[in-house]
Amino acid sequence: MKKILSLIVLSFGLQSFNSQSFIQAYQNRANQVSQTNITTNLQDFSNFGIKTTGSTNNANALNWIKNKYLSYGYSASQIVEDPFSYTSGSNTINSKNLVITKTGTVYPNKFVIICGHFDSINGPGVNDNGSGTSIILEAARILKDIPTEYSIKFIHFSGEEQGLRGSTHYANTVAYQGTNRVLDIKLVFNLDQVGGRVGNNNNTIYCDEDMGGNPNNTAASVAATQELVTLTGLYSPLLTDIDTAENTDYVPFELKGEVITGYFEKIRSNYPHTSNDTFANTDPVYIYNVGKASVGALQHFAVATTSILSTEENTINEWEEATIYPNPAKDFLNIKLPKKPKTFSFELIDLLGHSFLKTENQTKINISGISKGVYLGKIITDKHTVVRKVMIK
Repeated sequence: MKKILSLIVLSFGLQSFNSQSFIQAYQNRANQVSQTNITTNLQDFSNFGIKTTGSTNNANALNWIKNKYLSYGYSASQIVEDPFSYTSGSNTINSKNLVITKTGTVYPNKFVIICGHFDSINGPGVNDNGSGTSIILEAARILKDIPTEYSIKFIHFSGEEQGLRGSTHYANTVAYQGTNRVLDIKLVFNLDQVGGRVGNNNNTIYCDEDMGGNPNNTAASVAATQELVTLTGLYSPLLTDIDTAENTDYVPFELKGEVITGYFEKIRSNYPHTSNDTFANTDPVYIYNVGKASVGALQHFAVATTSILSTEENTINEWEEATIYPNPAKDFLNIKLPKKPKTFSFELIDLLGHSFLKTENQTKINISGISKGVYLGKIITDKHTVVRKVMIK
């Protein structure tokens, strides 16, 4: 009887995913991922410092994430703080996950979970896992008013670095109560350490494939990961490779028999869990491309509308094509704009927010007097702001 039940569960899991093909509306929304938003979110995330579970910095980061959702137009009723605690030595550690629910139009009680952790150890954790956090925020912003057949839960877990504490709590007490499955979960899609390392050729992303744990969901998870491979190629410039599932926040769900997949950087950085996991050592362009792939894939898994709902959806944000080069630079920076505005300004800011240089309407800028380091280059027109990471050598 146990084997028969396993086959039934597996068959249902496999049938719940549909073949994937290019959809223009999905591409339009993937193109709305903003390099400026990614870069700004990474810097803001970094500014909270080390976000050890239970710390003030951890709580401040959660409030920052919550306020981002409110700024996107999500209501307070859609946002739930999920508290949990655990014992470490003689201490009781208290922390919270943050869960935001976007209700589906056809299957409101069946959920696609997109998740990642926001805690860090020994450093600000900009790669591990400010990168995943920034992408989940962009996906939530872009899809806020886009109808999806399945409900989406955007979940920011705490306690990952202490042994998947937040996700284990959620899987065991919210998604399940004992052996009783409370949430009908279609898929858990996790983003962890997708920041790349500066200087690497970050053109390939790992698609995580479940090959162990609970055998009842292995084939369905493999099928979902194969779809993720295809979707990545459809909606981003990234190449793909398959990797076995990492020890990250989809694991507690996998152990319950849920279908899982996710992204993880291919060329692994050695900075996570150290003081060097900083904004300066990550690759925002790589995160931007993983963001495009994630928005395309999430629409597929949640079955977003294929109708183009507005003029904005039918156009690429051309200002995302603005570039500052060479990067790294030594004596001069050049600015390439998608079209010539009447006026624009450029400002070079260090990571503490200090302004070092301001220009007006210049596309070639002398930086020979600027100390080497990592800066933010900000281009401002009357209607647009573009932020890029700039390295001066």
